Amino acid sequence: MSDTPVPILMYHAVASAPQDATRALSVAPEAFAEQMALIGDLGLTPVTTADLAARWRSGRPLPGRPVLVTFDDGYEGVHRHALPVLAKHGFPATLFVSTGWIRGAYDTGGGLDTMLDWQQVRDLADTGAEIGGHSHTHPQLDQLDDAALRAELVRSTEILTGELGSRPLSFAYPYGYSSRRVRHAVREAGYAQALAVGNSLARRRQGPYALRRVTVRRSTGVEEFQRLLQGRAIARDFARDRALTKGYALVRRARQVRRKAISSRV
Repeated sequence: MSDTPVPILMYHAVASAPQDATRALSVAPEAFAEQMALIGDLGLTPVTTADLAARWRSGRPLPGRPVLVTFDDGYEGVHRHALPVLAKHGFPATLFVSTGWIRGAYDTGGGLDTMLDWQQVRDLADTGAEIGGHSHTHPQLDQLDDAALRAELVRSTEILTGELGSRPLSFAYPYGYSSRRVRHAVREAGYAQALAVGNSLARRRQGPYALRRVTVRRSTGVEEFQRLLQGRAIARDFARDRALTKGYALVRRARQVRRKAISSRV
């Protein structure tokens, strides 16, 4: 069975003047338009997360040169700036929503910039975007105990199902962090696939609950973006990110060990 590597692009905010908290992981509207035009010029075929995973699961062939366009959190610029560009090219995308950050009845006030409201989320769904889960309050899921982890997944899934009329199929881990326990909980919550980060191309052998993405950020120029699409020099471009991720993973594991030790003494 084919294990064709697939670039899964991870976007966050699309904004001309983002807040400081989102600036590094935002892209300018003009840059986003240029990047989508390049996808078209190179003859790539955007698909949704659910479509890619279903094809890999069933063994159905992938379309020619597939690519995924994904957005995390739910920033308002995805509707204002990205949606018209996606519609112009006829590109589907996947939006992973932190339900407690969306403006409306469930808003916890945690959003880092201007966020979508629920009508805008529905607009995106109506134009063909897949809407996936991204927890309720955007915590580091692998740092939560079992009850809090389940509550985050259940709450966000129930809200998405109620607002959109259908159960979400795909999930993205906040901050990209997961563990075997978290992946099992996501599966138990009814998700058929989930995305991490990893900054490498996605492959079927990674498994449906650990598919990797590449980060698109404000500093990503046209040449680097083309390398991401083609899978060239990704390890070099993200070498510093990988080192920081590995170091922080050790810190987070140490925190988990300490919490378990404290819990066992209580």
